[in-house]
Amino acid sequence: MRTILICALLAVQGTGAYAQWLGYIPPGTPMTKDGQPDLSAPVPRGPNGKPDLSGTWHRPPSQQALRSTTPNAEAGPTGIGTGSYAGNIFMDMKPEDVPELPAAAKIRIARTADGKRLNPTVFCLPMGIPMGNLFPEVVKIIQAPSIMMILYEVDGTYRQIYLDGRKLPEDPSPAWMGYSTAHWEGDTLVVETAGFNDKSWLDMSGHSHSEALRVTERFTRHDYGHMDQEITFNDPKMYSKPFTIKFSQVIMPDSDILESYCNENEKSRDHIITK
Repeated sequence: MRTILICALLAVQGTGAYAQWLGYIPPGTPMTKDGQPDLSAPVPRGPNGKPDLSGTWHRPPSQQALRSTTPNAEAGPTGIGTGSYAGNIFMDMKPEDVPELPAAAKIRIARTADGKRLNPTVFCLPMGIPMGNLFPEVVKIIQAPSIMMILYEVDGTYRQIYLDGRKLPEDPSPAWMGYSTAHWEGDTLVVETAGFNDKSWLDMSGHSHSEALRVTERFTRHDYGHMDQEITFNDPKMYSKPFTIKFSQVIMPDSDILESYCNENEKSRDHIITK
């Protein structure tokens, strides 16, 4: 059973690095003298002078590979992003330093005790945050003055991030992707997200979160082709202190996002044994 689920997830992973419109370079893309996209060109900026984060992005393959020197690398399930944050969000910590509270540990152990790892993606439900950012599939950012959209190829979902000064809702209906607002700190876009449901997993190891989760993301685009992302998680019901992960994204200037719907040609659900 575990092998079936791992293969299904790897099949999803394997589709993301190659998107549509291959080879088409949009007008306005900075180019080198030899006719290639210039990833080291200056950061594009919007009318307000702030960096424009728009583009099709993906994580470099080097960040998706196993890093055997990581203290807690083997905590992730073999074959599903082991050695990456997708496999284990605490891979950079020693096991004794992981701030997981007993309530969270109980949920994680129950999720993985039988080896099935029936995470929401098995049932074609969203990966949520941060999982949607951590798989090889591309994400597409569309930035406007008052709103930024993030489109996720991995499960065909999206986020709306408001840049118009509004506050986060005080009593929102719990949502898979939460509710997001943002502000600029210099050239870094700081996104605050709250209002999550408690159904998504933080990683494939089954680490959980509650509806009290608050996520702070910091997007810093260094040049045309490279952007750093830092995500801090604060969930006092499940973890004794906030924790942060950091990774980078590289633009794909000659490609685009693919349409992806989990339920299309889905064949794994009939083979899931739940008892």
